[in-house]
Amino acid sequence: MPALDSRSHHLRKKILDTLNSSRRGHIGSAFSLVEIMRTLYDDILKYDSKNPNWPDRDRFILSKGHGCLAQYVLLAEKGFITEEALMSFCKTGSILGGHPDHFIPGVETSSGSLGHGLSIGVGMALSARIDKTEHRIFVVIGDGESNEGSVWEAAMAAGKHGLSNLIVLIDYNKMQSYGSTYEVQNLEPLADKWKSFGFAAFEIDGHDPQALGDLLRNLPRKQQKPTIIICHTVKGRGVDFIENNPHWHHKSKVTDDEMSALYDGLEASA
Repeated sequence: MPALDSRSHHLRKKILDTLNSSRRGHIGSAFSLVEIMRTLYDDILKYDSKNPNWPDRDRFILSKGHGCLAQYVLLAEKGFITEEALMSFCKTGSILGGHPDHFIPGVETSSGSLGHGLSIGVGMALSARIDKTEHRIFVVIGDGESNEGSVWEAAMAAGKHGLSNLIVLIDYNKMQSYGSTYEVQNLEPLADKWKSFGFAAFEIDGHDPQALGDLLRNLPRKQQKPTIIICHTVKGRGVDFIENNPHWHHKSKVTDDEMSALYDGLEASA
């Protein structure tokens, strides 16, 4: 697994700053997403932050909406939302809650009720085909989320319709809210499952932006097939004591000592 580069370190620091402003959030889930999200927003997605509803934009859905801190930080960096809005995360009157909402500039649909995002993405992909448009639909789902039957119903529909404009990335950090995916509901053989639903399947180090970018820039590899990219990640990646630690799935009252430890832990990984 590659060491954190300056960009990955910066984004995690910004996530911690946002967490510090509210003292609550899904920190482990956000940290496992950083390289996936930065690659999409820095290098892959077509968008216009000054015109979020630009018709030719790529559509992006963060189905595992509890990892929203990673998305919010990038929305602020790209100019969709202000720094002031970012630092109001989870405060009274803020547009930024603990899961993304459709009224946030740059957010396509409300998410976080697990199992819904891929179905919405399939609908968007079908709509794009009917309208003969060239934009693509990217959906990030979680491995714990994949326990939901609606994920597999959507996968079956995507395979049936050969939606090559649909790219699904799974944040395969192998941890759920209270234990490992192997203990809660084992997903293996994961790639074979997606292939059986008609997807072109790839596995990759989800913390390697170079490899992610190289793969995403050359999709679809197979015409008439949707794509699944299984991103092997570490929940809490970047701070040793929260990595693979279910106690850090969500925190609602982060203390001063815990915040200091998070900052120190991140600096130690630089």
